[in-house]
Amino acid sequence: MEYTDAPSTQAPANTMPCPLCGHSLPKDAVECDHCDWTRAERETAEGKASDAFAVLLSIIPGLGHIYKGHKLIGMLLMFVATPMAVGLALLAATATAGFAVLLLPLYWLGVMFHVYGIEDRVGPPNKDEGEEY
Repeated sequence: MEYTDAPSTQAPANTMPCPLCGHSLPKDAVECDHCDWTRAERETAEGKASDAFAVLLSIIPGLGHIYKGHKLIGMLLMFVATPMAVGLALLAATATAGFAVLLLPLYWLGVMFHVYGIEDRVGPPNKDEGEEY
């Protein structure tokens, strides 16, 4: 009597067990003919920045860029470009009876559009160092 979960027989080379039913399948099988298992390309969420969430974070301009891994651009947008845009819009508002303030939503939409289209720099680490003591 064996007390183990391991199968008592070895699977032949170039075969693999079906993850759902355990039926022996060829190594490059796409689906199992005994159950409804199919091989699908699995893409994990780890290392991926959500474009929609980055756009939502861009309500504070620059925060979406920081979320997607563009820290320098995000900091520049947050602490340089946004105060300059607000200051210039307020300055221009004095000459245009306040209509220049309507340029600020265009700035915010531009930042949101940019963060939606920019590539992610967030990625899983190259090597798992494990726990450090």
